[in-house]
Amino acid sequence: MEQTAKGFIPVMLMPFQNDGLIDYPALTRLTEMYIEAGAAGLFANCLSSEMFELSTEERLQSIRHVVNVAGGAVPVVATGTFAGALSEQADFVKKVHEAGTEAVIVITGLLAEQHESDAVFNDRIFSLLDQTPGIPLGFYECPEPYKRVLSAEQLGQFVGTGRVTYHKDTCLDIDQVRAKIAAAAGHKFGLYDAYMGHAVESLRAGAAGLSCIQGNFFPELIVWLCNNYDNPQLAKEVEEVQQFFIKNMGVMHDVYPTIAKYSLKQRGMEISTFTRRKVGDFSSAIRHGVETLCGDYSTLSRSLELV
Repeated sequence: MEQTAKGFIPVMLMPFQNDGLIDYPALTRLTEMYIEAGAAGLFANCLSSEMFELSTEERLQSIRHVVNVAGGAVPVVATGTFAGALSEQADFVKKVHEAGTEAVIVITGLLAEQHESDAVFNDRIFSLLDQTPGIPLGFYECPEPYKRVLSAEQLGQFVGTGRVTYHKDTCLDIDQVRAKIAAAAGHKFGLYDAYMGHAVESLRAGAAGLSCIQGNFFPELIVWLCNNYDNPQLAKEVEEVQQFFIKNMGVMHDVYPTIAKYSLKQRGMEISTFTRRKVGDFSSAIRHGVETLCGDYSTLSRSLELV
């Protein structure tokens, strides 16, 4: 496959003050960090942003803040569907779009209950499209409240409307990823894979890029992989980076997003580790694990000449 440009879309963290309020100066620093690292866009108001722990106004205010800080340097997408009647979700989609986002993200697990059929889900998506005319939408197979994975056939139907431009995939199955990419071929659309276990395979299969929590530890490394995944002169280094992520998958998921904020602090970012989400105890063993990870990354980044 001919190499095409790929992009990293970070699932943005939400920094809080130690009193639990949103830390907007830190959100500015985070936004600038992602952009300086080479991010192709930003996914605000997502699960990593602790979106379910934010008020409606906090969601909108933080999205506006990110859009303003980005200043058009990169596009911003953000979640626009939460619990409530479909008409209420459509109204919030409009508000998120008016905040300056390029596309509004639909949480697949919030458009139908877990026991409801794909047919019910599909009908609600088409109804949501009807109630939000002209607004580009995207999908996020969010693990909460439950993970509803779209089939290739479903995604192809939705993309075929011309209204769905973005998909954050969490199926963890490279064959499904390939099928989804094929089903959406020929449209202005990008699939961004969340699973770093097959990141290189996904990029080579035609994914538009990566949108993973690992980018909240080492964003410049995800950008490097997007830029070099198919460079024959760097094949050994690409495999080394792929194995680095596979090896450290568990470490980066422990008490996330607390651990990601701690990792950024280790790298000099001024950010509190406070989270509103209850993610477990940040134990000394977990702390040691992430400190070891940061040391291993320093060695890797030097070998790749990232520093």
